[in-house]
Amino acid sequence: MVADQISIFGETLHMKDKQLKHRDVNWLYFNERVLLEAGNKDTPLFERLKFLAIFSSNLDEFFKVRVSRLRQLKAVDKNLRKKLVRKPNKTLKFILAKVASQQETFGKIIKATLSELREHHIFLREPRELSKEQLEQLALLFKAEIQQHCTILSPITVTRVQDGGLYLVVHFEKDDLALVLIPAAEIPRFIELTGSGANYIFLDEVLKLNVQQLFPNKKIQGAYTIKLSRDAELYLEDDYSDTELVEKIYASLGKRSSGQPTRLLYDQRLPKSVRDRLKQLLDLADIDLMAGGTHHNLSDFFGFPNPPNSEHLRYVDQPPLKHPTLSFTTDIFNTLKEKDQLVHFPYQRFDSVENFIIAAATDANVRTIKMSLYRIAKTSRLTDAILTALENGKEVLLFVEARARFDEANNIKWGRVFEEKGARVIFSVPNIKVHSKIALVERFEDEVRCRYAYIGTGNFNAKTAKLYCDHGLFTAHKKITKDLSQVFEVLERKLIIPKLKHLLVSPFTTRSTLLEHIQNEIANVQSGLKGKITLKMNSLEDTKMIAALYAASEAGVEIRLLVRGFCRLKQHEETNPEPNEKLIFATSIIDRYLEHGRIYLFENGGDEKMYIGSADWMTRNLDKRIEVLTPILDRDVFQELKDILSIQLNDTVKARILDTADTNSRFMPEAGATQVRSQYAIYKYLKDKLDETR
Repeated sequence: MVADQISIFGETLHMKDKQLKHRDVNWLYFNERVLLEAGNKDTPLFERLKFLAIFSSNLDEFFKVRVSRLRQLKAVDKNLRKKLVRKPNKTLKFILAKVASQQETFGKIIKATLSELREHHIFLREPRELSKEQLEQLALLFKAEIQQHCTILSPITVTRVQDGGLYLVVHFEKDDLALVLIPAAEIPRFIELTGSGANYIFLDEVLKLNVQQLFPNKKIQGAYTIKLSRDAELYLEDDYSDTELVEKIYASLGKRSSGQPTRLLYDQRLPKSVRDRLKQLLDLADIDLMAGGTHHNLSDFFGFPNPPNSEHLRYVDQPPLKHPTLSFTTDIFNTLKEKDQLVHFPYQRFDSVENFIIAAATDANVRTIKMSLYRIAKTSRLTDAILTALENGKEVLLFVEARARFDEANNIKWGRVFEEKGARVIFSVPNIKVHSKIALVERFEDEVRCRYAYIGTGNFNAKTAKLYCDHGLFTAHKKITKDLSQVFEVLERKLIIPKLKHLLVSPFTTRSTLLEHIQNEIANVQSGLKGKITLKMNSLEDTKMIAALYAASEAGVEIRLLVRGFCRLKQHEETNPEPNEKLIFATSIIDRYLEHGRIYLFENGGDEKMYIGSADWMTRNLDKRIEVLTPILDRDVFQELKDILSIQLNDTVKARILDTADTNSRFMPEAGATQVRSQYAIYKYLKDKLDETR
């Protein structure tokens, strides 16, 4: 919630809602950047399919979480709604209109992409294009493999529609209907057809062609696909700092459970009479209905078949590099004692993290391993290493986040497995999530306890480490590791408030220390020194932090932002001393990997300070979660990270400007400047460093 007056640095700043972008609306412009990549002719053809899948998947989550929240707030008592700066009704209408426009663009891009696939002799066929032999093939396949997995819902049982499930609405006479669950979990979504060439068809179309076999005694008028999204759990405390207001809203909503229908995406050819019947059966309002194309759940394009000789339609392979030090050490603990080490994913191998835990699990001198786990892979070398540590009698403490949205079941399952094997497992501190990516190993050397730490920006997950751009610091620095041991004491509930010297830890010191750094930049400018703040993050939302950046900009501090997702800050261009000179300038990069790192750099009068870690500048990351940011103290590591950040700030190929009007326009280089595609330039930078050391 945005207040008119915010007290920062001992003075009152006047901040109105119009000075900020709306979080949920601005998120749509982030997803639009994904869609722009899907329509970018310079992006390899199969990669465009993946961007379409990402756009679709993002939108599904947006409706489950953010639109769900707005819909529920509509039901809040009117007097409470007046206290909300963002009016749910007005916002929801704008969002639905914008999404409808994006969906239209989405449909056009799909059509163009599939047409271009045909030019490469890869066909996603329509039923009218099938030969007699192919129709017979699909009829046999339906009878032998598909029919047994088809779940049928009658009007009486239609409320059992699964969240995100893809269904065929079968329309009979007199507007009678049935729903058939398309078994995409058991059968591939794209069925390969017989005949020459790469020919495929949607599983949905196979069902439509053979659906009469499921209802032999009924006359079918038509069959159309639908998909229903349901509410995710509502976490209002992530958005509102006013605890009393949050409690009143929850009370006003009563015992409304998660899982309520929130969006019905339907084939636009679905007859209105059938649509109205579904609306009644599922207890939906008109605003919950959204027309779409013939096919839904296009996140399944992630699994589009890989026909022979199609490598040229994908990104050129970029295998993860060995780390110049960690990949060659025979004693990781001695290596870290000598010098901090920095890793970068997906450019470098994730096995440096796995090997750190494996070494701890098998080293006779290691007594304790402590880790926070936010999203656990279903199987991995890391989980195997933890189990090995337990078999070897190590004391293992694991903090498992049981409320990591959409990963709750898997996290709890693994937590129970570790618990059964002897680990001490702590699930979720009440009312606060643990989002930090930290590990601490305690090793006794000549009877002296030595600590070794890993602090990262990304999850301990080898699969996502191939897709997400993240950074991680290995260190044996005594003061940092001592601070980190206190963080784990907080998680163990042995300590209420840690006394930290170096680490920034939410909800204790992150906000206050970052504000001190901003104030310091202002003071330096006022005393005649250069003031500069460079911030890379996923999301910029917190009102007080944005107000502080505005204040710094007004004072003459240069601010450079790199924000992947939504950014509520406006570029504040009206205060620029020169038309082409921006004191706040923000860009965003969408490319083959998902930018996920957080890097915060302050000029500090020439003695620069830099932090990396898990915390974005969102209220929940600063006040509602356990987050850890570490300073970068090793000068070589500092320079390496600064070099990488500089490459990204100068991206002229994939960067888009986050301007006030949300145009998502390209960041154009100066005339004659070399074009920089940062993700490729970073890979080359790290490869060159590796080659230098070999």
